[in-house]
Amino acid sequence: DDANYKLACELASQYGVDAEILAGAKALEEVSSAPEVDAVMAGIVGAAGLLPTLAAVKAGKRVLLANKEALVMSGALFIEAANQSGAEILPIDSEHNAIFQCLPHDYEYGNFAASGIRKILLTGSGGPFRERPLHSFSSITIDEASTHPNWSMGRKITIDSATMMNKGLELIEACWLFDARPEQVEVVVHPQSVVHSLVDYVDGSVLAQLGNPDMRTPIAHALAWPERIDSGVSALDLLLTARLDFEAPDPVRFPCLRLAREAVAAGGTSCAVLNAANEVAVQAFLDGRVGFTDIPVIIED
Repeated sequence: DDANYKLACELASQYGVDAEILAGAKALEEVSSAPEVDAVMAGIVGAAGLLPTLAAVKAGKRVLLANKEALVMSGALFIEAANQSGAEILPIDSEHNAIFQCLPHDYEYGNFAASGIRKILLTGSGGPFRERPLHSFSSITIDEASTHPNWSMGRKITIDSATMMNKGLELIEACWLFDARPEQVEVVVHPQSVVHSLVDYVDGSVLAQLGNPDMRTPIAHALAWPERIDSGVSALDLLLTARLDFEAPDPVRFPCLRLAREAVAAGGTSCAVLNAANEVAVQAFLDGRVGFTDIPVIIED
């Protein structure tokens, strides 16, 4: 923190910025709970985002949640804090934002079944290795795993997408965000990333949110909610899209999905352990210390 503070002061001095300089984890908590702050975009990747996001929730802010690990690690504490403070939690992940848009306008937390909802269909592209031969997985390189076919994301999230642990974490997040049981959340592979997720109702209706794969759309939706603003994203051309494909995820190809389901079913600290093991395993892969196929083995162990 001292080193960060020194660098921040040097930067401010270099550019002649007259501002209070803050640095470190505690500074993030201070900023996210400051009285003059109305809305907090929680977009720090991994466990590092938990405490500043929780500070914003405890302060009763409108929290635009892009950090899924906060709910994965401490779902019960997170929701309890929001209920006590009156904080608004609006999902930014494209899938959870899509679910939010497809829920009834008067949906209240805890009324999943009472709202006539049968299940949530959580879509995922399947990542870059959806069709890659399984026998070649052991030779997957860091560069190959760091490239997503549809989205531009940070390296850690892109690796999670390649293993589909990202979808596993999103499944856990969906359970907490919408008060759904794990069996009420189905993961569907959708390579085009145009249908961002769906909600299945007991009367046979299935509502979907569609759009070009661009994070500006869910960000704009949450910033302006309940109004709508121009996000700068081009309109979806269905004729150009031409087709929408859906398939079940391959459990052999993507064992991380199973591990996420087992963790949320086990409850307690299991999801925090899952998330921690994944962060360590992914970093080890990025550091060149383990192979791609070692990631789920390390997590399961």
